[in-house]
Amino acid sequence: MKKHWAFIDTGFQDASWNMAFDECLINWHHEGKIPPTLRFYGWKAPSLSVGYFQKVDNKIDFDAIERHSCQFVRRLTGGSAVLHDDELTYSLVISENDPDIPVSVQEAYHVLSKGVFEGYHNLGIPAEYAILDRDSARGRTAICFEKPAFYEMVVDGKKLSGNAQTRKKGVLMQHGSVPMSMDTEMLFDLFLFSSGRIRERSRAAFSKKAVTINQLTNREHHYDMLTQAFKEGFKKGLDLELHPLQLTETQWEEVQQLAHSKYETRAWNINSNKERASIG
Repeated sequence: MKKHWAFIDTGFQDASWNMAFDECLINWHHEGKIPPTLRFYGWKAPSLSVGYFQKVDNKIDFDAIERHSCQFVRRLTGGSAVLHDDELTYSLVISENDPDIPVSVQEAYHVLSKGVFEGYHNLGIPAEYAILDRDSARGRTAICFEKPAFYEMVVDGKKLSGNAQTRKKGVLMQHGSVPMSMDTEMLFDLFLFSSGRIRERSRAAFSKKAVTINQLTNREHHYDMLTQAFKEGFKKGLDLELHPLQLTETQWEEVQQLAHSKYETRAWNINSNKERASIG
C-alpha cells in the first residue's frame, strides 16, 4: 500500500535559506502542519556547508571562500564539509515513530536512501550501498566525499553522494548531496593545509575516493534531469505517492526570518559549539 507524502521543489536558493527551510520542515511536521515531505533544491552560488559539530578555526580558509564567491553555512546535521555547486540536493522529514523508520541510525539511512539508490539506477548508474567493516567506519575526514559512511552510494568503491541526518522534536530529517560534477580545485582551496604540496597530494588522492554522475556517464546532466530521475526513484524506493506541498505566506516568511536570524549569523556559523549551545 502506497504511502502519501508531500513534495516540493524550492529551486535555487541561498545557503542560509536552504538550511532554514530544512529546519522549518522539522518544525512544521512536529506541529502537524505538514505530512512526511520530500524536498528537492539547488544552490544560487557555490556553498560550503559544515556539520553541526565540525570545527572551522584553522580548518577553513575564509579568504578563499570570499575569493571564490562562495557562501558558507553550518548545517543542523552532523558530518563533514560539503561543497554544494553543480548538484541536486534532497531533504525529507518523517516522524521517528513511523513504523517504517528503524530506531538504528544506520538502518534508517538504509531505508530512506532507497530513493537515492533508485534515482541513480534511473540514470543508468549501477550504484551500490557502502557496507563497511568496523575499522573502516572509524574516524572522520574534514571533507565529506573523501570517505563513504554506512549505506551511502558507491560505484567501484568511490563515493557518489553525501548524506546526513538529525532527529529533533520526534522528527527525523535527512538531507543529501547528489553531485553532477565537482570542482575539486575550488573544494581544496577552501581548506587550510600546512603546505601547498600536501594540498595537491590530497586533491590528487581525492579522485580515487569520489566520483560524480557526469564522470560515470560521460554526459553532462542538468538539474531538471536529476529531479525527474530521483523523484521517480523516491516514489519507487519508498513506495510513495507524492502530492504538492502548499505553504502559506506566513510559512514562507518564517523561512526567511529563520535564515536571517540564525543561518546568516556568525554566532551560528563560526563560533564554537559551546557558544552556539548557549545561544540556541
